[in-house]
Amino acid sequence: MAPAVEAHAVVKRFGETTALRGVDLEVQRGTVLGLLGPNGAGKTTMVRVLATLLTPDEGRASVLGHDVAREAPRVRELIALTGQFAAIDEILTGRENLQMFGRLFRLGRREAERRAGELLERFDLADAADRPARTYSGGMRRRLDLASSLLTRPPVLFLDEPTTGLDPRSRNQIWEVARELVRAGTTLLLTTQYLEEADQLADRIAVIDHGRVIAQGTGDELKDSVGGQMIEVTVADPADRDRAGEALHSLGCGEPQPSEFDRQLTLPAAHDGVAMVTDASRALQEAGVAVSELGLRRPTLDDVFLTLTGHPPEEEAPTAPSDGRPLARELAFAEREEPRR
Repeated sequence: MAPAVEAHAVVKRFGETTALRGVDLEVQRGTVLGLLGPNGAGKTTMVRVLATLLTPDEGRASVLGHDVAREAPRVRELIALTGQFAAIDEILTGRENLQMFGRLFRLGRREAERRAGELLERFDLADAADRPARTYSGGMRRRLDLASSLLTRPPVLFLDEPTTGLDPRSRNQIWEVARELVRAGTTLLLTTQYLEEADQLADRIAVIDHGRVIAQGTGDELKDSVGGQMIEVTVADPADRDRAGEALHSLGCGEPQPSEFDRQLTLPAAHDGVAMVTDASRALQEAGVAVSELGLRRPTLDDVFLTLTGHPPEEEAPTAPSDGRPLARELAFAEREEPRR
């Protein structure tokens, strides 16, 4: 079957700023594509284009075969969107929030009430259903926001950094919901700056930086692209870090990765296996460098990102301007403004 989501050479500009520079993406039906990159890389701009909230300046994009620019009302019938910030009304209760969104999405009153009850149970919010949303924790708000996106059972769901700011327990709850949706046949496009999140959820990953997709593949394919194994050294004295790097570089190891820890050193190993550890230990000893830890590991997505971009997925200034309105609510109002066919 044709992919659920396709984008070809998509360009989007905001004045003199080019947020997307010819992005190509493809999401197969019933799978998860993780769009990985720092804030400001163009992830949210790409989601806005696919969700019909922005029109591409060049290129084309489609959802389930429908062009996002020419067939925007039809695309909106097929998608749902959960953004970085919960699109809920804090004065209303959880139940009232879901019923309101159901009405915005053209559900009848009884159907909106029925779906609200189902989703409150599914997202473990039934006990808090009649409490004002302002009393909800961050994880509860995010689950309520995600529930509102599923009122119409959309075949395609965009999750734009859905776990930003959540504690580990709440993040795991969102991950489990995402897995359930995929098992039920939903197609997900997940944007994230959390490498672990992409590794856990995505069937395929696209790395985006400065408005360009710079690598695509499965998590294992991207890790293999770094090559071999990584050697990690923790020196006893931070002053010895550079000397340790020189000693390992003399064995044929690659350049050290940037690190915020002054005692840690991570670099591509010259070769795999126990022999590498033995050679590294001998070289460090001969250089007079005392170490507290030394070992080998397989590359992670952190290593992939550092290799590809030269920096970690750190916070950066947003590329695209925003009016501050949460994306999910923005989509709901766009849907309301253009009646269903």
